[in-house]
Amino acid sequence: MINDNIFCENSTKIEDEILKGALQIKFMASKFRQSGYHPIRKLKVILAGLHIAIATEFSVAYKVIVSVVVLVIAVIFSQWQDLMLIFLATGLMLIAELFNSSIEGLCDFLEQQYDERIRAIKDISAAAVGISILIWAVALIFESHHLWSLFNLFIP
Repeated sequence: MINDNIFCENSTKIEDEILKGALQIKFMASKFRQSGYHPIRKLKVILAGLHIAIATEFSVAYKVIVSVVVLVIAVIFSQWQDLMLIFLATGLMLIAELFNSSIEGLCDFLEQQYDERIRAIKDISAAAVGISILIWAVALIFESHHLWSLFNLFIP
């Protein structure tokens, strides 16, 4: 009869070693990586990535500008529900656009020649962006109409 406890102990030891090795690889110290949590550095990386996306992708830049204009109008009229809906729709759209740009860039980096598999990957990524843009556009149109009607009330 096989002792199940020995098997479980060995399995746990193996899993612990795998986890330890994975963590060592992920968090391996190098001249570019400093240990510890650095929220300011993480914020700089986030802003740098957003800056690159806005500077290099026109589709991201104009959507951010349109959203900021409508968000400012929502703040001026103290329409907090409108603000949150536009903010969430814009966030969804930006996330999809950033993932799409990253996926396309990675695919182009890995395979410079035309490849049907890469085309399928890019098409799926573009479909996700298309859905998020549809949601963003509907929310923006609906909320812009609502904000415009408020604007007409204040300025006859």
